[in-house]
Amino acid sequence: MHISTSAAVYVISVAADLAEMHPQTLRQYDRLGLVTPERTAGRGRRYSGRDIAKLRLIQQLSQDEGVNLVGIRKIIDLQNQVDALKSRNEELETEVRSQMSAKEREARVFAAGTAGDVVSIARGRRPQGKPEPGAVVLYNKYLRR
Repeated sequence: MHISTSAAVYVISVAADLAEMHPQTLRQYDRLGLVTPERTAGRGRRYSGRDIAKLRLIQQLSQDEGVNLVGIRKIIDLQNQVDALKSRNEELETEVRSQMSAKEREARVFAAGTAGDVVSIARGRRPQGKPEPGAVVLYNKYLRR
């Protein structure tokens, strides 16, 4: 059985053990808004794997890098903004690709090839080569752009 990293399954004592912190530290981080665990109906805290990873990051920044809690909050906020912008960028890139392919489909032009077959060519281009003798080539000056 696989547990999702976003599933809030750890009670505060287990989360504290996994993050190698005291449970009171987790409560303080919750009050400061650094980590926001989900709540049960009885208001108990439930931490996810993602929350545990964030707690470890907070501990590393605080102990190893010497960043204070205000700085850590700013770092986390900026990281959240970066993640949101990356997600939005991916959405926009998908939309642009979709619109480009729709434009390419609209821009396709079909013409009679040199052997009399139907070929797809770029708008504003003519089929390459010389027509076979006796081939019929249609031309409409009003359709030309």
